Amino acid sequence: MQFSPTNVDFTFVSSTEAEELSGTISAPDIKLNMGGEGGKDPYATTFLRQRGYGWLLEVDEDDTEESKPLLEELDIDLKDIYYKIRCVLMPMPSLGYNRQVVRDNPDFWGPLAVVLLFSMISIYGQFRVVSWIITIWIFGSTTIFLLARVLGGEVSFGQVLGVIGYSLLPLIVIAPLLLVIGGFEVVSTLIKLFGVFWAAYSAASLLVGDEFKTKKPLLIYPIFLLYIYFLSLYTGV
Repeated sequence: MQFSPTNVDFTFVSSTEAEELSGTISAPDIKLNMGGEGGKDPYATTFLRQRGYGWLLEVDEDDTEESKPLLEELDIDLKDIYYKIRCVLMPMPSLGYNRQVVRDNPDFWGPLAVVLLFSMISIYGQFRVVSWIITIWIFGSTTIFLLARVLGGEVSFGQVLGVIGYSLLPLIVIAPLLLVIGGFEVVSTLIKLFGVFWAAYSAASLLVGDEFKTKKPLLIYPIFLLYIYFLSLYTGV
């Protein structure tokens, strides 16, 4: 039932001067809801609360917040990934890059992108290599991580996984060169060795710290072998 007052005319008469006053009162449009849909709400609310379903009546206030960008939701920092790529491709300390950020601030999406790019390059003529490269990346990083911990290193698996993944970039750089000068065996062999040493040095200089002391070769050697195997997956040799 709704009550809507209307405009009312009135007339006042003064008792002293017998002067007649007249005017109009404009009442606001007021609606009173005395039933309708709300009549059943208390019963439904009571029923849900008695059955333990009162949480269905709660209003989520987070809907008013602005949705975050997709990259932020996935924790992807493109600037950070680009900086780490430069740190790996230019490992010389004289260039002034803070290369320790690759180890101390590991991420997953950057190394995964590098490994997938290397897999796409290696896919030419051998499609089964893609899944095998990802497998070797994960299990090879696990082996390096376990060996580093046994030797007394203080690294996490995420740090090893990120460093090994990013350090595949030198092999990606030399891949186009091998396609161009593939017919020159001597030059091609030198470029392969250069790429493997480049990748191994980038990874070892980040993972092999001073805590290993005289045990550094025990960790550098398997890292070197790992990148030789990565290169063999690309060349097929």
